[in-house]
Amino acid sequence: MTEEPNPLGEFLRARRELVTPEQAGIPVVGTRRVAGLRREEVAMLSGISAEYYLRLEQGRYRNPSLQVLESIARVLLLDDESSAYLLALGAEKPRVARRRPQRETVPPGVRRLLAQLPQPAFVEGRYLDVLAANPMATALSPRLASGRNRLLDVFLDADERALFVDWEPATEQLIGHFRQAAGMDTDDPRFVELVGTLSIASPRFRRLWDRHDVGGRRGAILRLDHPEVGELELGREKLVVGEAPNLTVAVYHAEPGSASAEKLALLQAVAVTP
Repeated sequence: MTEEPNPLGEFLRARRELVTPEQAGIPVVGTRRVAGLRREEVAMLSGISAEYYLRLEQGRYRNPSLQVLESIARVLLLDDESSAYLLALGAEKPRVARRRPQRETVPPGVRRLLAQLPQPAFVEGRYLDVLAANPMATALSPRLASGRNRLLDVFLDADERALFVDWEPATEQLIGHFRQAAGMDTDDPRFVELVGTLSIASPRFRRLWDRHDVGGRRGAILRLDHPEVGELELGREKLVVGEAPNLTVAVYHAEPGSASAEKLALLQAVAVTP
């Protein structure tokens, strides 16, 4: 076994442990001492040898064929995004010189758009740093402000946690987005710092991170308990910035004529334009 990082093996092991024998169509006889599927069961269902699969998990073989990875993805019940992530982990990577990370910059046109939107909206970067926010976003949460980080705030800030009525599902979505946004660049200093800090400070983060869930920039319905206007039910859309694909514009909106729309209107009264 190698002592080098083994992201492919870690992902396979984590996802294997989440699939039950019943989901895989395997009869359960007696007591099982492992969570999820055994290695040999994944190998059998994928049509490969147990030794070959063991080498993949242990990092002794890192570039399996596309067909093998697609077969394993099917057995592990991966959705399209998680399957794409698995294929990227198994792809042969050319050796390239390490570049200094570039500073994430919000295009001027996006800043003007934020200022004109009547809904709460903000821009987040690759590692979920808040890079810009309009006054409505900051009125919704003081943590939605330039210089903050969504991961650190949602997992570690008590006031931000209290804002989410459904905090646990919200953290699952956040982790999935973060893992996909970071991609294969897991030796980036910012990535290492965030994962290390959160793994130490938040048992919830540590458990979710070990699952290796992957999720994209998806829309969602959020229930928030605002300290001034009460409970809000808001849609959240995440839009990719065309000229800077690592940046996302997040917009919160309410159904027209709903109680939440009326409460958002009240928030406009406390939103202060900088």
